[in-house]
Order: sequence, then structure tokens, then C-alpha cells
Amino acid sequence: MSSLNTRIPEFTATAFVDGGFREVTDQHLLGTWSAVFFYPADFSFVCPTELADLASLYDEFKALQTEVYSVSTDTHFSHKAWHDTSDAVKDIKFPMLGDPSGQVTRGFGVMIEATGLAERATFLINPEGTIKAIEVSDGAVGRDARDLLRKVKAAQWVASNPEDVCPARWVLGADTLRPSAELVGQI
Repeated sequence: MSSLNTRIPEFTATAFVDGGFREVTDQHLLGTWSAVFFYPADFSFVCPTELADLASLYDEFKALQTEVYSVSTDTHFSHKAWHDTSDAVKDIKFPMLGDPSGQVTRGFGVMIEATGLAERATFLINPEGTIKAIEVSDGAVGRDARDLLRKVKAAQWVASNPEDVCPARWVLGADTLRPSAELVGQI
């Protein structure tokens, strides 16, 4: 069953952020847009490229009042060590949640039980705590932060303009569609 348009699960985790450790709960995701970005493991191969990509666009996410949270089943201590030693990861400013118990990963339904690792999955969450977009990729296929940024803009547009829908490859400022009987068969 899809978790799209459902409420986020309750959770508590410790994050590495701003050089220290901080508790993050599901309540922190309320009141603003959030992107929860699960990845398999620290000190791996595709994961640092994805996190570096997110870090490079973090200011753009923040300008859209969207917080990014990365999550793996590593500890917050491992996140700090990785941040402090990896050229790809050192510029991350968003919270890196440690989930060694798997509470967050299982709560979002993306735990690979056989390995104890998270799927490569992204959840876009609105300020009310409702999941508005989900992306899950094979572990060998990295995600593009620019596409997530585009989805944030589209989801925010639709939230502010509920009569509209955003077509494929929609970008902010482009035409949207307004579903109606007159539009059927005209696209």
C-alpha cells in the first residue's frame, strides 16, 4: 500500500547538524515543507554523490522554505566522521539523521530487512505532515537533486493553486493545466 497522501510516522532520531548533535522528531517536520532523503550507507559510493548534489542546492531548498533531512541506518557519530573526512560530504548543512534502530526507516516503509539498510528513497512532505511525493530507486541508481527541487516547486504551486495540475517537465513560471471536461482529449 502506498503511503502517498498519508501522515508521516512518529519518530525520534539524533542528527548530526551544525557541528553537533540534535534530537529531531516528526514534529520538527511540521510547519514547513520537508524532503526526507533516505540512503543506504555512509562511506559508500553513490550515496556521497547524492548528498553532495543536495548540499549544492541546499540554499535553493531553504529559499523555498523546505528543510532537507538525510537518513541512513548509520549512527549520528558515523555521520559526523563521514562529514569531517569526506570531500563530497563536508559541505552538508542539513540535518543528517542517524537511525541505527531502524525506527525512522521502517516507519517510512523503506527498510531492506535482509541488510538493515535503507532503500534509496525520497519523501516530500507538506507543512501539515502529509507525504506529497515519493521516489524509490534501485541502490545502484542515484537521484538528481534538481528534479527534487522541481517537485518541491510543483507541489508548492499545486498546494497554493489546488485547481491546477503540473504537467511533465513543468518548471516554475510555465503553464499549468486546469482539469475540466473541455480539456479532455485536447492535450
